Amino acid sequence: MNDTTRESGSKTGEFEHMRCVENPFDLGVTEYIPKDLKTQAQRDIENICDEIKGILLEKNRKYGNSALEPVRVFSQAEPDEQIRVRIDDKISRLRSGQVDDDEDVILDLIGYLTLLIVYRRNNGKV
Repeated sequence: MNDTTRESGSKTGEFEHMRCVENPFDLGVTEYIPKDLKTQAQRDIENICDEIKGILLEKNRKYGNSALEPVRVFSQAEPDEQIRVRIDDKISRLRSGQVDDDEDVILDLIGYLTLLIVYRRNNGKV
């Protein structure tokens, strides 16, 4: 993989670490940008990602690791296939307008897509 690392000092004396990689989905990349140098969009992205992280961790605490390690009582499908079915169901409900007032289908979709990435990476499918 071809990558480069750049460090530049900020006005607070901290460093901004950026690693450019060929594959933008390489989540091993960590960017550190001091809070006072972040744009509003960057702060908004962090807040939304933190919200999704909180939702996923809370559901994992409540329901166990059921998405990644299903009990397989009725379905023998692989976990990634089961997650894709859940994604299809969410998209179908969104398209047909059958969304409950208390549910955020977009956040749910992002959560399921995140779980799909986790499963695929942990099982060498990426």
